[in-house]
Amino acid sequence: MTRRKTRVVALGSSSTSGTNDIVAFPARLEQKLRKEKANFGCVIDVLNRGIGGQEAPEELSRIESDVIAEQPSLVIWQVGTNAVYRYQTSNLDEVETALRNGLGWLARLPIDVIVMDLQYTAAMVDPPERLARAWDMQRRIEEVTSAAGVNLFRRWDLMKGWCDAGIPLRAMDDGHDDGLHMSECATATVSAVLAKAIMASPAPPA
Repeated sequence: MTRRKTRVVALGSSSTSGTNDIVAFPARLEQKLRKEKANFGCVIDVLNRGIGGQEAPEELSRIESDVIAEQPSLVIWQVGTNAVYRYQTSNLDEVETALRNGLGWLARLPIDVIVMDLQYTAAMVDPPERLARAWDMQRRIEEVTSAAGVNLFRRWDLMKGWCDAGIPLRAMDDGHDDGLHMSECATATVSAVLAKAIMASPAPPA
């Protein structure tokens, strides 16, 4: 990164804002990016614009004030989880449309974008109807990000891969009854993988 000051905005719900006393990924990401030797001399701020319980339509309504107004170099937009969690009342078409529209707005600006998909936790895979909605949401996110030409951080596949390798599913969540939010270990590891992915990408021209 050649700019002396670089701003990253993280937009999303409780995975972004943080919950149950677990430090969320934006603060962890900021720490890791600031420590990266390749960024010496560059001040990197990661602004947390997550609000628990929100989904893409609500986030879209504040994208101008909470994201664009900050003039970030990078936006990380975490979407889809609440639509799946509230599968009995949510409308995936509305989430998909909001994501597509938001990415369209950002595409007109000199901003890099990463979309972060669902977490793989017990609440996302049970009951079977919710799991089916999760796979549907994953497909929609992949199609929208591919069409928009933006990066997709595949959190779902990453965490599912850990479970497939033998890590218990309940190790993925923070131990609360709903089994929705990521554990300390899962959050830390997801944050580390995200930071590594960002640092591996070539910096855009200043």
